[in-house]
Amino acid sequence: MTKRFSVFFKAVLTLCLCAGLLVSCGRNKPADGALDKDTSYAVGMLIAMEIGLNELSFDYKALSDGFRDVNEGKETRLTTDEAIEKFNAAIAKLQAENNERLWIEGEKNRVEGETFLAENRDKDGIITTASGLQYEVITQGSGARPSATDTVLVNYEGTLLDGTVFDSSYERGGPTEIPLNMVIPGWTEGVTRMNEGSTFRFFIPSELAYGPNGGGIIPPNAALIFRVELISIQR
Repeated sequence: MTKRFSVFFKAVLTLCLCAGLLVSCGRNKPADGALDKDTSYAVGMLIAMEIGLNELSFDYKALSDGFRDVNEGKETRLTTDEAIEKFNAAIAKLQAENNERLWIEGEKNRVEGETFLAENRDKDGIITTASGLQYEVITQGSGARPSATDTVLVNYEGTLLDGTVFDSSYERGGPTEIPLNMVIPGWTEGVTRMNEGSTFRFFIPSELAYGPNGGGIIPPNAALIFRVELISIQR
């Protein structure tokens, strides 16, 4: 499930929970009156933070009216089914817009990656494998070579083509143990070509990385560059 879909389902669930809570509050209203201004504001903050729909622009007067009518047990302008239909339509529109933006961004990244790798493969010292992985030997070690099912101790830094660092064991203060059967294919293939004590630089095409969906801060169809130091195979 993508991050955007996760946000969507979380929003739907939270909205349902909040609606149930508000109906309950409306039916069991305390006799001592309204919450103070700061506490009311805090409730609005927390609901917005939990739902996480900051990509939508609201008519805040209408939003407040809907909240008030449910919370005070008044007759609402829409039925519950109509409200859900409106909400679903807004989310579907937002998702369609996000998909279009992702596709445009992905196509841009795909072209940039293919162009970069086509030029990079002709540089001195660059080796290209049958899968399309490219690598450069910085330091050649003499130790054992891991298999695809081994866990290795490595230091590494991963960057986008523009030099943005998205992951680095150096920044975390030390080497990391990584099971090679639980990482992207380009990593598995690349590290299994290394001997202990080696340092390689990998140029990984999108299809051997995170593909059209991307991952975290990694954009869709992004080619990646890793500098990897293989310290040891964990036995």
